[in-house]
Amino acid sequence: MKAWRIGSLGEPKDVMKLEEVSDPTPGAGQLVVKVLASPANFPDVLMCRGLYQVKPELPFTAGVELCGEVVALGDGVDGFQIGDRVIGGGSLPYGGFGELALMDAATTFPAPEALTDAEASSLYIGYQTGWFALHRRANIQPGETLLVHAAAGGVGSAAIQLGKAAGATVIGVVGGPEKAEVAKKLGADVVIDRHTEDFVKVVKEVTGGKGADVVYDPVGGDTYDRSTKCIAFEGRILIIGFAGGRIQEAALNHSLIKNYSIVGLHWGLYNALAPDLVAECHRELTRMADEGSIKPLVSEALSLEQVADGVQRLADGTTVGRVVYVA
Repeated sequence: MKAWRIGSLGEPKDVMKLEEVSDPTPGAGQLVVKVLASPANFPDVLMCRGLYQVKPELPFTAGVELCGEVVALGDGVDGFQIGDRVIGGGSLPYGGFGELALMDAATTFPAPEALTDAEASSLYIGYQTGWFALHRRANIQPGETLLVHAAAGGVGSAAIQLGKAAGATVIGVVGGPEKAEVAKKLGADVVIDRHTEDFVKVVKEVTGGKGADVVYDPVGGDTYDRSTKCIAFEGRILIIGFAGGRIQEAALNHSLIKNYSIVGLHWGLYNALAPDLVAECHRELTRMADEGSIKPLVSEALSLEQVADGVQRLADGTTVGRVVYVA
């Protein structure tokens, strides 16, 4: 089969090579799937650079989530049949950026019928992250104000839709007019272009000086620092990632003085420590997809040959929504 292999570390455009490789064989508890769609995610970028917490042995094929059709079952796999359309995580070294991929049955779920292959492939990581962050960690309530950074990206776009579905007023922060249009289309009540507006000032104006009840921060660095200036009394700042390059550093005396919480979210731990909650989340996301209250925004469909370019553009911060390899 053909797959994008990473044999050295660096920028995606430099280290991703499209090669002929052997087909994967399922181990115990694994599935082999024909890849139907696989979106680019920031962890794919970080793995190319050797900066992700998971550091697979070289060479490997990235593609941390996908939608696929089951073509082979390993020993001990129950609940799946050949031909099932499924979503979940790619099992390295055979991730989603190839014609076939490996998946672990424990982190594989039925694909929602209401979604296309490209949409379904984008439901797993970003939406599970958003659901756990907003509902399990921040306990978001109807009527609260949610501030979403990088709101036009894959993770941020999911947070907008999930926030609206939870009954929150959503303020999205983006970089540039094109991304602002995307955030509006996703349903954000207020959209702030950080290139031309000060989000701290706008949040205070929109909330009558109160500030945001929940801040969804996948960026870190200065974005986190400034978010502490517009967090509400008893607000919660969700630490989702640090795509901006500098890891958040919390001034704990400030959180004490303003009475807000700094809440971390490592979604992957739920797969290891509370898999029943991951399954519950999938059922809830499927229900919302069937109702039409959430729908991943697929901005580009890539051929297999275009995958490295798409991952690089995600790394450069020039993409909106989900950029997805569609077989």
